[in-house]
Amino acid sequence: MRKLVSSLSMLVAATVLSTSAAHAQEIALAGPLKDAPSVRRLKEYRNQRFELALQPTFTLLDEYRHTVFMGVRAQYHFTDWLGVGLFGAFGAASITTDLTDQLDTSLAKADQHTTKNGTSVGYAEGAASYKKFSEQTSTLNWIAAPQLQFVPFRGKLSLFNQYFVNADAYLHAGAAFVGLSERKDCAANCSDPSTLKLDSRVAIAPTFGLGMNFYVDDNFSVGFEYRAMPFSWNRAGFDSRGTGPDGNFPDDRITDADRTFKFNQMVGFSVGYSFGDPIITE
Repeated sequence: MRKLVSSLSMLVAATVLSTSAAHAQEIALAGPLKDAPSVRRLKEYRNQRFELALQPTFTLLDEYRHTVFMGVRAQYHFTDWLGVGLFGAFGAASITTDLTDQLDTSLAKADQHTTKNGTSVGYAEGAASYKKFSEQTSTLNWIAAPQLQFVPFRGKLSLFNQYFVNADAYLHAGAAFVGLSERKDCAANCSDPSTLKLDSRVAIAPTFGLGMNFYVDDNFSVGFEYRAMPFSWNRAGFDSRGTGPDGNFPDDRITDADRTFKFNQMVGFSVGYSFGDPIITE
């Protein structure tokens, strides 16, 4: 028992001495650097500056149409890490996917019949009696998205330890107003080609994503950005839902019940200009 008590006493004494020594060492190391900033001459590229950027953007993982947007981002930062802004874009080009082109080709072949003399003609006196599938697919026309931007990471990147560039990574989130053209509602005879018309509407969805900026000099920057806008829309213009359990079967009508959810995604590249001079902290 005496040996046990003696061993415990030595262990406690050693712990106290070790803690005291470590504490004294911290005070000695921190003394000369007390109240000193972590970085000297820090250049804040965003703090209290207004940025205007051109941002071409294109959609990803589309079933029927790819959209290329020409966009603009306007951003003001209250601090170097928090800002508010607006992203706006219009659909400069809507490009059909390979699936849509194949469906158009199949419909064209199905509309043909052969006469007695072997000539292949359409049912409507030699003219195609169908409308292309691509004419009923939905298109994205424009986007307006007010958003907040949060910048948690910043620093320098080097290339071969010779070329250095200031950079930061940011997150953005807000609400997106999306103008699109979608298959018009139809109450009867919805397979008739005359009903294959598009109507305009505005979808409201959350938008969020991330990006990086690389500062070429005090005013110009280049970067890239990923954006998501999840919402429901009838991309193919099909009568796919409306009746049955959970409304999962066609009902011979085109309504908002035929819209299906999609995690719409896009990526863009930007060239920006920030007004004024960056703030340099001492």
